[in-house]
Amino acid sequence: MVDVTYMGEITAIAARISVDLSQIDLDSIHLPPSEDCGIPSDDDDLMEEDPLEFDAGFGNILVVDNLLVVPKEKFEKLEGVVRKIYSQLGVIKEDGLWMPINPETQKTLGYCFIEYNTPQEAELSKEKTHGYKLDRSHIFAVNMFDDIEKFLKVENLQQWLTDEKARDQFVIRAGNDTEVLWNDARQLKPELVYKRSFWTETFFQWSPLGSYLATVHRQGAAIWGGATTFNRLMRYAHPRVKLIDFSPGERYLVTYNSHEPSNPRDTHRVVLNIFDVRTGKVMRDFKGSADEFAVGGTGGVTGVSWPVFRSRSIYYARKCDLEPFWSNKDPSKLSMVEDKAKKIKDTAQLG
Repeated sequence: MVDVTYMGEITAIAARISVDLSQIDLDSIHLPPSEDCGIPSDDDDLMEEDPLEFDAGFGNILVVDNLLVVPKEKFEKLEGVVRKIYSQLGVIKEDGLWMPINPETQKTLGYCFIEYNTPQEAELSKEKTHGYKLDRSHIFAVNMFDDIEKFLKVENLQQWLTDEKARDQFVIRAGNDTEVLWNDARQLKPELVYKRSFWTETFFQWSPLGSYLATVHRQGAAIWGGATTFNRLMRYAHPRVKLIDFSPGERYLVTYNSHEPSNPRDTHRVVLNIFDVRTGKVMRDFKGSADEFAVGGTGGVTGVSWPVFRSRSIYYARKCDLEPFWSNKDPSKLSMVEDKAKKIKDTAQLG
């Protein structure tokens, strides 16, 4: 509690010490800096208010790719189509739909940003519209802005292609150590790029374009990238995974494991997962006996030929000896194309 001194008391004190208050300009009296003499300021309440809260990320923003590229006169129509689709799944903020324009051609760049009120709306919208077919040539590729931003912060994943000496990189695993090295034919020994102990538990594998180095562990797989640091970019949960395979464009990762039956007469159980490389989410899984995936040939594990799926562009295909067929799959939704399998008797190879 602050002691308050009234004017009558001040006058009595002044008379006792022989001070003439009429000769004193009270307005000219200033307290020393940072000294309030126990008198609270009227502004203290403002200083004690809760600090403003700001969003720490961009979890409510989507990036929609594979849109049409249109000139300025068709911009409004395209924006209306996109807004109609995405406003059904959440509340888009005011000025929350932005389509970048190429300043030279004055055409859209084929993608847009959509900002929702909440991250939950954005997540739902991504799940519902990733793979949405606007027309034959434009199938939406939808990602969370935070996912893309995370990859942009990583060093150039293909910087090794710009090496001045036109060298290639290779990986060696010896004991507990795994090393990435430059292969230089003009030198007597390779040059070390990166070394790590206990990097993988079973094996490693380059992605087709060399953007990622994948490692395999008891809990699943992981991908790493960067020019010299090889940061971990994503994990893919699949316990006891035995094999992995990338799609040609490095957009999807297929993982495989099998469980030995307790009864020797029973067949192995197989689990296959198809992950989105950038988000780490399972797009589709397949479960069954090894017989369902057995097709003969080399590269198999307990009767399963690897890779089980073959991918070209936006399609996945699988072959099976029990009922030979080609089945094309759209990996964005991984649903049967035209809802039917295309049968080819005695399928021997798929590529």
